[in-house]
Amino acid sequence: MATTTEPAIDLDVASARKPGPEQTDGRWGGRLWGMLIVLCGAMFLDALDNAMVGIAVPPIQSDLHMSTASVQWVVSAYVLGFGGFLLLGGRLADLLGRRRILLSAVAVFALASLVGGIADNGALVIAARFVMGASAAFTAPAGLAIIMTTFPEGAARNRAVSIYTACGAAGFSLGLILGGLLTELGWRWTFLLPVPVALAVFFGATALVPRDAARAPGRRSYDIVGAVTVSAAMLLLVYTIVMAPTFGWASARTIGQFAATAVLLAVFVTVELRVKEPLLRLGLLRNKGLVGAALAAAAILGTYMSFQFVGSLYMQTLRGWSPLEMALAFLPAGLLIAAVAPNTGKLVGKFGPAWMIFAGFVAYTGAYLLFLQADTDSGYVATMLPTMLLIGVAFPFSFTGAYVQATSGVADSEQGLAAGVLQTGYQVGAAVVLAVVTATMAVDDKAGRGAGAAASLMDRYRDGVYVVTGIAAVTMVLALVSALRGAAKRRARQTAGN
Repeated sequence: MATTTEPAIDLDVASARKPGPEQTDGRWGGRLWGMLIVLCGAMFLDALDNAMVGIAVPPIQSDLHMSTASVQWVVSAYVLGFGGFLLLGGRLADLLGRRRILLSAVAVFALASLVGGIADNGALVIAARFVMGASAAFTAPAGLAIIMTTFPEGAARNRAVSIYTACGAAGFSLGLILGGLLTELGWRWTFLLPVPVALAVFFGATALVPRDAARAPGRRSYDIVGAVTVSAAMLLLVYTIVMAPTFGWASARTIGQFAATAVLLAVFVTVELRVKEPLLRLGLLRNKGLVGAALAAAAILGTYMSFQFVGSLYMQTLRGWSPLEMALAFLPAGLLIAAVAPNTGKLVGKFGPAWMIFAGFVAYTGAYLLFLQADTDSGYVATMLPTMLLIGVAFPFSFTGAYVQATSGVADSEQGLAAGVLQTGYQVGAAVVLAVVTATMAVDDKAGRGAGAAASLMDRYRDGVYVVTGIAAVTMVLALVSALRGAAKRRARQTAGN
């Protein structure tokens, strides 16, 4: 494999590991397919749960008599646990064994989901969601790392990643529909349904995911201080971002928490430079491909989740649609993602991940610009359906491109960590952009713009989408610059070789 200090995003170069017979001839056997399906099931489970519980928040608030301030933590606690432990989860998967971490975390996820489903108070539901998020922070990088170390770099890996992306999209789309249906029966079903899915993933992984390789004999030191400081820093960072709209971005509390986060990160870096076996080898962050993919990931999920937030408010609060009607409105995007994603592996191999990310953000920017044309009585087919269809193309292009770029050229021993860095980009980006969009809309709400209540709401929603569109457009330009630079470097290498 290439060293971790160079991006090495040439997707036509074979992996240094000797591929198995199922991989060299382009055909995958039943066991390999079964393992991929199980790992995709873990991704499916995370997306399914997030979509369902997000729709169930209003009935949870009503049934458990929770305040608006407290019920937001049904969603935010998951984000906090997920974003706070991703780096640790990715590195522990590398150190302790990816299969071991995957099985343990899926089991904890199932138990926490069951507890959330039978909880009789809001605090227990929030605690269960935090544990579920923390569990997902271990399953996500472990599962992706198993894929990356099983399938050799190139066409086989691109194909596996594109299928992985499609399963995540399918889980989210199905979760929207099931969330709307199950909420009619009772919000507890949105917690209870993931339990058998998690158990199926657990037993499937037990049977189909190969056992972790035996570790070298002898004692091994573990970077406990590094693990504590980076986890504390990420937890505090995500918490501060989530709460900033409530307390104010310029408040003494928010500034103090950001300062404390910076101190914790500084301590972490100091520790990593001194210990013999660091939790995070800082040289990995010199991999421009990985860092660029993580930044793109922040924009991908940040803009989409913020758009979904605004779009949900627009449909339910302004237009008066039911949760199920809203889910059906988003469904075309999910169906198109599921249809397009399995074929993106070939496109990545042909054009490279940087161009795929750029193409994705062209579609994202166009989608959000279209939604800005929506009004209080706009028709779905004329305005919203084209937006959903563009998102259906943007998502698989950009997601697959980011996954491949982040892990290409990374040593097998650090694939879990690289996956954790990428996933951290997704989660922190989602938290940051959503917080900014929420703050922008809140400020304009206080200003009371617009002649009537509906017009005022529409103004707020447009302001939020303006922020989303601006971030997507800037990322599109940066992705184009990155793709052009990469193409220029490849031409220079070819010229030098000739």
